[in-house]
Amino acid sequence: MARVFLTVLDSVGCGGAPDAAAFGDLGANTLGHIIEACAAGRADEGGRHGPLSVPHLDALGLGAAVRLSTGIATPGLSATARGRWGAAEEGSQGKDTPSGHWELAGVPVPWDWHYFPETTPAFPDSLVSEVCRLAGVSGILGNCHASGVPIINELGAEHIRSGWPICYTSADSVFQIAAHEQHFGLDRLLDLCRGIAPVLHQMKVGRVIARPFIGDPEGGFQRTTHRRDFAISPPEPTLCDRVSGAGRRVLGIGKISDIFSGRGLGESFKGSGDASLMDRLVAEVGTAPEGGLVFANFVEFDSSFGHRRDIAGYARALEWFDSRVPDLMASARPDDLFIFTADHGNDPSWRGTDHTRERVPVVVAGAGVGTGEIGLCAFADVGASVAAWLDVPFGPVGCSFL
Repeated sequence: MARVFLTVLDSVGCGGAPDAAAFGDLGANTLGHIIEACAAGRADEGGRHGPLSVPHLDALGLGAAVRLSTGIATPGLSATARGRWGAAEEGSQGKDTPSGHWELAGVPVPWDWHYFPETTPAFPDSLVSEVCRLAGVSGILGNCHASGVPIINELGAEHIRSGWPICYTSADSVFQIAAHEQHFGLDRLLDLCRGIAPVLHQMKVGRVIARPFIGDPEGGFQRTTHRRDFAISPPEPTLCDRVSGAGRRVLGIGKISDIFSGRGLGESFKGSGDASLMDRLVAEVGTAPEGGLVFANFVEFDSSFGHRRDIAGYARALEWFDSRVPDLMASARPDDLFIFTADHGNDPSWRGTDHTRERVPVVVAGAGVGTGEIGLCAFADVGASVAAWLDVPFGPVGCSFL
């Protein structure tokens, strides 16, 4: 019986979204601009140099997917693809993690997300009052649009002194709360986020994100791996619900459980970074039972390099991931299906620090999938293809490209 390994490289877009201008992202191209920067020697940092080297993904069709999406040259990625490849367009009105993952799983977002204004303060008084009540404090810090690492560095000392949580947002539909794991308490932070989440979800804010950190003003602050997302539950059954409803095993690796509010997942492995997630994914290829779905998200492309506008770091991360692809495929069985895709873009060469509206690559491998171009497809076609491969019912959107 078939198995599917659906892997989302978080934020690894490939440009070309037809509605990018409506999001202020006309010309954004995460992979394309990284490829160009590497070829021009602008990413020769941290031990890497020269054109982007991802030979295994390129051989499956990654370079071809970038060329299909935008028509640009891809120096360093010129292999003749031996897999199936294409580029997917999102229909939901967002460029965030829940929108992308839900639509990949067959549930386009049916509402407009709420975004906080780019003002200071950014949050309504009623929301601030409820945060204070739940946290047992008399005020909050931040109350603005910000990037996570800078605002923690700016307000970490005051947070330790006052005990007030640091609350901030971004261009995404999110409400983020940063707090020190020792001085404020990790469990207290998670309880606060869990308690305020229903208020934000009622407002159609997609996620409340706990951002724990450690350190001190003298030695500096560092975010930890204990991040937790509290997302709105999908409004309709997703791919995960449908596969588990058919009596099959569904394992979420990385953020998947948070993104889908735990729905449809029999098991979850959050790990302690992308390296640990890859180790688990490789192990699953060797041991996962027949008929199931392993759904993985690798977040560090987005969180560590995209938002921080680190082109060289992003390139290193892509090259690291590619170096593990042979390990991933080594134990593949004849009926296995591997899909590598993304949920949105986060062009590290773009202005600002937020996600970018882009198409995403769809690279498909497996003994039975054949070779050739998929073409331009919809996000939901990914989920429909997984469901078809596993022979389980799917929802009203999406068409299998297999």
